[in-house]
Amino acid sequence: MTIDTAAPPTPTTDRTGRLIALLVGSAFVVILNETIMSVALPELMREFDVPAATAQWLTTAFLLTMAVVIPITGFLLTRYPLRRVFMAAMISFTAGTLLAALAPTFAVLVAARAVQAVGTALMMPLLITTILNVVPAHRRGRMMGTVSIVISVAPAIGPTISGIVLDQLDWRWMFWLVLPIALVSLGLGAAWVRNVTEPIDVPIDVLSVVLSALAFGGLIYGLSSIGEAAAGDVPVSPAVPLVVGAAALVLFVLRQLSLRERALLDLRTFAHRTFTIAAGLVAVSMMALFGTLILLPIYLQNVLELSTLDTGLVLLPGGLTMGLLAPFVGRLFDQHGPRPLVAPGAALTAVALGLMSMFDTDTSQGTVVAIHVLMSVGLALMFTPLMTSALGSLPQHLYSHGSATVSTLQQVAGAAGTALFVTVMTRRSVADLESGSSVVDATAAGVHAALFYGGAISAVAVVVALFVRGPKSAAPVAEDVAEPVSL
Repeated sequence: MTIDTAAPPTPTTDRTGRLIALLVGSAFVVILNETIMSVALPELMREFDVPAATAQWLTTAFLLTMAVVIPITGFLLTRYPLRRVFMAAMISFTAGTLLAALAPTFAVLVAARAVQAVGTALMMPLLITTILNVVPAHRRGRMMGTVSIVISVAPAIGPTISGIVLDQLDWRWMFWLVLPIALVSLGLGAAWVRNVTEPIDVPIDVLSVVLSALAFGGLIYGLSSIGEAAAGDVPVSPAVPLVVGAAALVLFVLRQLSLRERALLDLRTFAHRTFTIAAGLVAVSMMALFGTLILLPIYLQNVLELSTLDTGLVLLPGGLTMGLLAPFVGRLFDQHGPRPLVAPGAALTAVALGLMSMFDTDTSQGTVVAIHVLMSVGLALMFTPLMTSALGSLPQHLYSHGSATVSTLQQVAGAAGTALFVTVMTRRSVADLESGSSVVDATAAGVHAALFYGGAISAVAVVVALFVRGPKSAAPVAEDVAEPVSL
């Protein structure tokens, strides 16, 4: 008879795995809402009788709130227990979801989206900080692979889910279906979440909060409105918020450097070369992801004339690919480090964007799916190694600030990618329309131009990817020390 000598899971192991599973599931749900409204905008414009520039505030308000709250999360996770931050995040998200489902007017719906965004902004840095504190260094790749599912797949399948819901149900069901999940996460969090960090009683610098809001809020709003401005749909030139945001950002950086240990967002993270390079490549990856997320639905619906449901289904395989690959990429990172993954991933992303730039009015749906999957493979090879290398290279006291910094860069880069792609597409389309092209041909030409520029930016990332280094591995954990379970 064979005797099983493997030690049974310890209570510590069970609690840690359960905690991370809950945080991952909660983060996936809240971040999914970042892009879930995109396909619903035409229906909302009709119901509330608002123009496109006004309807866009459902996304812009979400991004603006994220941009204002995320830089503060480093302070919040240092100052307050993890349990309190989690409960605040889920209560805010749940309340915003309920308010959105019941919203009687467009203004109330926009306010509800902002309340939702507060919870979303808190959740991602909270998840990353928790993993860095409870998962041994030699297992972080696998756990960060799971986090990559949240970062990349949730926004990617948002349009798919909204397309499926809208094909059968009213737009309010996008919130009614999420509400029970949010309530379950809130209840489980109340029962399971325990503090894994030691709070430090640090004061908050009010001036830094104001400068942060002006800086990141101004940049996100300015970048988000560039595309609409190219079509003449915004009352204020994007240059105004961009200049205000840039000036406030300079003052914010100087203020943080002067405060050092008391900084709202500790920028000493950039003193670590690995963090700087990896975080920069994360930003480029997010530009590519969000740029294509906004451009491909326009191409599929306005050029190939697909329905919202078919558009969502065409984009679904790419999102699923990133989700399926993320755990395997995490394991490969733990074994081989970042370079064998990041450089090929950057190359695949650049090639895919180059191929997308050849899309025209005769491109088949199968070709679109195949190339989108290729880009998804490239991004999947990049996200986990870059996130793990960036944050794993920091000392423990900078974990919360590092995760807040990376999350802020993701939001700014996502807005920048959207602005770049939409602006190039709009300007090229307008020029072709003026020269006598049809709307379909002009839109196809605009998509071609935008994706060509995206491919050029990604090509630069291929070179930078060669300089990525992995964090120094911690000593292996002894066999009798409890480790978090794999998800």
